[in-house]
Amino acid sequence: MSRSLHAIRQSTSIVLVGGLLVASAACAAGQEAFWPQFHGPNRDNMSSETGLLKQWPEDGPALIWTAKGLGHGYSGVSIADGMIYTAGNIDKATVISAMNMDGKVLWQVKNGPAWTKDRPGSRSTPTIDADRLFHQSPLGEFVCLRARTGEKIWGLNMLDKYQSKTNTWALAESLLIDGDRVISCPGGPQTCMVALDKKTGSVVWEAPGTDELAGYSSPILVEQQGLRIIVALTAKAIVGVNAETGELLWHVKHESYADENIIVPIYRDGCIFISTLRTGSVRWRLHVKDGKASLEELWRTQDLDCHHGGVILLEGRLYGNSTFRNSKLWVCLDWATGRTLSTAKGVGKGSLTYADGMLYTLSEDSLMGLARPTPTGLELVSSFKLPEGGEGPTWAHPVVCGARLYLRHGELLYSYALR
Repeated sequence: MSRSLHAIRQSTSIVLVGGLLVASAACAAGQEAFWPQFHGPNRDNMSSETGLLKQWPEDGPALIWTAKGLGHGYSGVSIADGMIYTAGNIDKATVISAMNMDGKVLWQVKNGPAWTKDRPGSRSTPTIDADRLFHQSPLGEFVCLRARTGEKIWGLNMLDKYQSKTNTWALAESLLIDGDRVISCPGGPQTCMVALDKKTGSVVWEAPGTDELAGYSSPILVEQQGLRIIVALTAKAIVGVNAETGELLWHVKHESYADENIIVPIYRDGCIFISTLRTGSVRWRLHVKDGKASLEELWRTQDLDCHHGGVILLEGRLYGNSTFRNSKLWVCLDWATGRTLSTAKGVGKGSLTYADGMLYTLSEDSLMGLARPTPTGLELVSSFKLPEGGEGPTWAHPVVCGARLYLRHGELLYSYALR
């Protein structure tokens, strides 16, 4: 049930069926660079690129260009139709920036006031769907723009509309497209999740509120036994919502330290996995019957408690960075049992992405590493330090697309050659 690249461009809606990717992963060799949303076409943070360097020179791969003036923040990049998008704080505004593939800024558009409290900066990565861009600011400003020009089509404030408020470190969700709808999770007493018509911004459905604020995670869309479900994390739980009707299918408590439910859930083979600070990792079996759904816990472990760097599922193994139990170590868990297979120092605490058999790991201290995942561990092959000039921790996740590595640090974006 594969879809062509053209079909994906018409809608970046991604469904995982039985663990198989419905959308063909883009950014393959010979194809135009395409990474239209946070964690890529399939929201699994895995690129289908091939022919990339398996080892880097001592000072790293060749730096092609550096883009400046993007504003401070932790937003990643999205790439489509020959343009690159991100967001950052400029003066007192959240600003969306669009660049060409050479890093030249083509337009910048404000999306409400900036988040200037604890850990100031942008969070959400813009989502590109055909000729439109969707973005939600840390303070709930939801906007739809023309991707080529930045012209505003419609917008509203989600927190105001649903009488909710930010969690401690503001909204961080990157918006999800589902066909003709765009999904947001504002949290609060009125609704945990809402679907808007992506053309007009009108409400299609609202899932019931759970009296919990939004988490810092981004939702995913899965399909099991014909039931399409949007899975998301609130500040204190994991929820599943019927993608057609907005019915709340389950609400399972999952409380993390300081309500930091952050990583994107992983779905594979009828199971859902998350990992959170101090609470650790959990894998559930998803049961579907007569249009209803529920979760059955299969295993949990505190050996891997990922903070916000993400986890990759690869060949039956989970790779991610731990925080407390295995402080700042890279941990490999067995997907089937949750058993810890290995730990490794790597680059230290950070984030990751996957391409061409390798894990690209970026520490929050600006150390970029190329690591080989093996059944017995994670082997750090190459590493280099990002240039000086960026401010704050390097929290934006790395992106591999179009044979380039994109690294965001503060108001700077670096592009490196991987062939």
